[in-house]
Amino acid sequence: MNSEITVQHISECYVKPSHLPQQVIHLTTWDLAMLSFHYIQKGLVFQKPGGQHSFIQLFLHKLKDALSVTLAHFYPLAGRFARKQHHPNSFTISIDCVNSPGARFVHSSVDTTISDILSPPYVPIIVQSFFDHHKAVDYDGLNMSLLTVQVTELFDGIFVGCSVNHSVADGTSYWNFFNTLSQVFQGSPMTAPILERWFPDGCGPVISLPFTRDDQFISRYETPILKERIFHFSIAALARIKAKANAHFKDKATRISSLQALSAVIWRCVTRVRGLTQDQISSCCMPANNRSRLDPPVSKHYFGNCIQILRTFTTASKLLANDFEWAALQINKTIIEHDDKSVRKSVATWLQTPVTYQLKQLVDPGTIVISSSPRFNMYGNEFGLGKPVAILSGYGNKFDGEVTLYQGREGEGSIDTGICLNPDIMSALECDEEFLGCFN
Repeated sequence: MNSEITVQHISECYVKPSHLPQQVIHLTTWDLAMLSFHYIQKGLVFQKPGGQHSFIQLFLHKLKDALSVTLAHFYPLAGRFARKQHHPNSFTISIDCVNSPGARFVHSSVDTTISDILSPPYVPIIVQSFFDHHKAVDYDGLNMSLLTVQVTELFDGIFVGCSVNHSVADGTSYWNFFNTLSQVFQGSPMTAPILERWFPDGCGPVISLPFTRDDQFISRYETPILKERIFHFSIAALARIKAKANAHFKDKATRISSLQALSAVIWRCVTRVRGLTQDQISSCCMPANNRSRLDPPVSKHYFGNCIQILRTFTTASKLLANDFEWAALQINKTIIEHDDKSVRKSVATWLQTPVTYQLKQLVDPGTIVISSSPRFNMYGNEFGLGKPVAILSGYGNKFDGEVTLYQGREGEGSIDTGICLNPDIMSALECDEEFLGCFN
């Protein structure tokens, strides 16, 4: 693709909810912990309808109307962060849903085709310009929109991208919003989100942060030059990996999922091609959805962050000396041990010593970080354009060793895996026998 091609912004505006309650939304421990992360940036590629000269203007008008109606239910996304100093050494951050211009809506275009975007082996850097909030961190929501919907016209396609503040929503909430926006656009029934934030007994809803300077809890990570490639794992390939991971377990209570097995394979293969020393720590980090782990459980329609990062680790030599089934079992154990007691203990620990996740702390030559989930309904968002052609993500939260899981287009359990690596390590992974064997 021509590196000189740029995305041209045609117009922008702000969209407010069709109706808005007078309400302030307080942030939970999980929300506040995300303040130094980038915005979530995910979007869908669609074929452009042919023979409709006025299509784009009608589409934009209808999408803005649908966004306004959707925001009436997801109104935190139309707000801005508000910071209030309570004491010289502490402050709070909440979502002001009233004193805000609303969510941002951008119409842009680029002189390229769907094939130009999807046919190269690596995701073109131009895709980063299909999203707003480039390099912004969640704390910037004090002055930036918490949501931007950007529609980018290609020669033969339409890209609908959403950039959402990660301190307002996690992946589950993000796709619940995206799904609802598509449903409202098409006039389908929708399910309203649960906006009441979860706080442990005796805590909240106002949580103070004990910092005096922004640099004590905010850092801006600059992503180095990386190669990002999306690998497709078919239903059949995943079934083979899962069956192999479970074949030798006499205890039938132990069941390795397709996702755990795939994560184990990627963890081992990336560790191998990185050439770590034998005693170097290698870890696989992945977000855990706490909704179903809490007792009583939280609704799957809970809107906000309800996740935390789990870490499975060992030495590089032990990881590679054992087979991938062993690695999958270690991941499985970490996930099983994360129950209601574990969740509440971690929240209590955070309240004693509040911290924010720093991207630079996740960047380690021995670490891979799994993000997103193939269980999210991504290809069900059609906006009257038919099934999306592909799913792509932006610059946000990308680093060496970051792995993004997408729903496979064929459905029924297939997974597309976006892997970001140093260019030399990516080349080595593409030749790794164990990794290549997963596709046969």
